[in-house]
Amino acid sequence: MIKIFADTDVCLDLLSGRKPYNSFAEKIFSLADNGKVKIFVSSISFANINYILRSQYSSSSATRRVIAKFKTLVATLSVDSKTIDIAIASDFNDFEDAIQYYTAIEENITTFITRNIKDYKKAHIKIMTPETFLSKHN
Repeated sequence: MIKIFADTDVCLDLLSGRKPYNSFAEKIFSLADNGKVKIFVSSISFANINYILRSQYSSSSATRRVIAKFKTLVATLSVDSKTIDIAIASDFNDFEDAIQYYTAIEENITTFITRNIKDYKKAHIKIMTPETFLSKHN
């Protein structure tokens, strides 16, 4: 089974229905639902997702129901002190991107799915857009 790390933007594309990106995210998460890929996200993704989605849903309980359903599709990786230290020392411009990237690295995940390819120019693993991933793995 292919192991991939999904950046928060891809998760939000799925959960918020962000057009036109949601269709690619839906296909990737459908692969996970069908047992073809295993999708990993970092624990901080849930806080970020909640923060963004809470304005889209009528209540915090509605947002939490969406997050709970989403959680069944992914494996959650902890962000620990070592990962934070590595992210702090990294040359990433965006600290959150550094945390996400090094969370994947620490778990030996070699495929990172994001729409923000430019933020990962110095990556040592495969960085792909959802579209590119789907074209290579369908």
